[in-house]
Order: sequence, then structure tokens, then C-alpha cells
Amino acid sequence: MTATALALVRGLALDDIGRDEARRRAVEELVKPEYQQESLVERAFRLFQEFIDGLFDSAPGGVPGGVLALLAVLLVVVALAALLLWQARRATGARRAAAEGLFGPKAHTAEEHRAEAERLAGESRWAEAVQERLRAIARDLEDRAIVAPQAGRTADELAAEAGRELPALAPALTAAARLFDDVTYGQAPGTPEGYRSVAELDAGVAAARPAALAATARPS
Repeated sequence: MTATALALVRGLALDDIGRDEARRRAVEELVKPEYQQESLVERAFRLFQEFIDGLFDSAPGGVPGGVLALLAVLLVVVALAALLLWQARRATGARRAAAEGLFGPKAHTAEEHRAEAERLAGESRWAEAVQERLRAIARDLEDRAIVAPQAGRTADELAAEAGRELPALAPALTAAARLFDDVTYGQAPGTPEGYRSVAELDAGVAAARPAALAATARPS
């Protein structure tokens, strides 16, 4: 209830007129014009306060039970707020990562990405290590003109484009792109095995020749 209505209920109760009569008079108080102008936030707060008042009223023995019920409600509210905040931050991070594309906010060479990946792997930061190793693959593919440089390219787009030029590695490229998405957008923790598979792919890509170039190199 609002402060005025709540005071009215308490005052009437003190006059021993009975709880039902007190509530009836409080309702009459609330239908006055000034209460019809309350904002959505004020109304939500009033409804919540009425809910808490109901917990106190229904608790056996009065205040002690009501206090416990209030604490339980507050704990639930805090837990829900924390969950919503976590989800909001997670969604914001995913949107930011998607907007930045495969390489993130900064440009590095393939060797710099590999060195960073190895450093992160040495610290068991597998998710970040996977990200850096796939970035090394992408930069190497661009530097060797196997795929054209493209701002905002996703891991899936890289796998599709590189897979057409390196068909023998297409399944591994697709798997690496899926792993990159899992650790970047799905918040997967990453594993040593996952990182090892991307590192092996990196070595395979470095040694591979595009299909078109290999075809022209074959003797007629």
C-alpha cells in the first residue's frame, strides 16, 4: 500500500475496529483521485509492498514468521536480479564479439596470434587459446591469398571460403569454426583436446596448397 493508506490501516487497527473494516477504509482511501495518478513504478512498488504485508498477515505468530518470509522473498529477488544481470552481460559480450568479427578489435600477424595462443594454452586458458589459434589460421590464409581479406568475417564464413580452396581440410575447418563459436558466443570453457585439434589444423593449413594451384602444377 501507499504510505498514507498503510498508515490508515495501522491507525484503524489500533482503534480496534477490526482488520476487515480497516482494509475497507484503506481501499476507499486508495480510490481517491490522487491515487489514480500513480506511475507504473509506484504501482509496482505498491503491489510489492502489499504482497509483503500479506506475508506478515498470514505468518503464524505474527512478526517472526513474517520476517522469515520477507528474507526469503528478498533472497529470491536478489537471485533473480543477479541472474538477469549475468544474462545481460553475456548477451552484450556475444553481440560485441559478433560485431568485431573473427579477429576482434586489434590486428595482429599470424605469428603474433600463434605466440599468444601458445601463451594462453600454457596458462590453461583454453577458450582464449582456441580463439587466437583460429585467428592465426585466418591471418595465414589471408596473407597467402587463399582467401581475400574481409572485415567482420565470421569463423563460419572463413571455414566455407577456405574449405572451397582446401577441400581436404574442409571438415577440419568447419569443426574448428564451430569450436570457435562455442567458446566465443556459447561461453564453452574450451579443452586441451580442442586446442590441440585447432593447432594441428593450423599446421595442416600452413602446409596445404590451394586446389586451383595444385591443379595447375600437375603435369599434363
